[in-house]
Amino acid sequence: MGGTKLSDEQKRRVPPGQYVTEKFPVLHYGSVPHADLARWDFKVFGDVASPFTFRWDEFKLMPRKRVHTDIHCVTRWTKLDTDFEGVPIQHILELAQLKPTAKFVVAHCEQGYTTNLPLEVLDDDDVLLADSFDGKPLEAEHGWPVRLFVPKRYFWKSAKWVRGLEFIAQDRLGFWERYGYHNSADPWREERFSE
Repeated sequence: MGGTKLSDEQKRRVPPGQYVTEKFPVLHYGSVPHADLARWDFKVFGDVASPFTFRWDEFKLMPRKRVHTDIHCVTRWTKLDTDFEGVPIQHILELAQLKPTAKFVVAHCEQGYTTNLPLEVLDDDDVLLADSFDGKPLEAEHGWPVRLFVPKRYFWKSAKWVRGLEFIAQDRLGFWERYGYHNSADPWREERFSE
């Protein structure tokens, strides 16, 4: 942490093969999209009883939650004690009324980017549709206006510029997963790349 000595408690929070940074590095494929909030929408579809679409003003009226946690990138950095805020994923799942066939989700983002997760990973108390970091709106390069936030996985699963969630019965690899990144992405198991 920039020369700062880590306590034993902090060291225990750093997964194997990671180093701690105070910065919030910017990594993504492609350019940073420009969001027009007047035209922005978000779709929830697939194996759901109640597919729906919401706009930015509707998103801002949804229940909110703040999550204080550590984040881990596949490129080996860890940032301790981050604060993200947004809509808890359980609210979205409740509105969607998932069908029993829904076992996986594909996050659809700007510029055709996707990432995939099993439903049991998505449906966790710390997963958000996040629009705020450290008490301020997300910066554009960090996914503004909304990113999926899945802190128990390497950070590419916390897809930036997310525009929809598709619930499906069979797993479908996302963008980085098709290029050899590990499908599960558990930092504590160092699941960086497929075998």
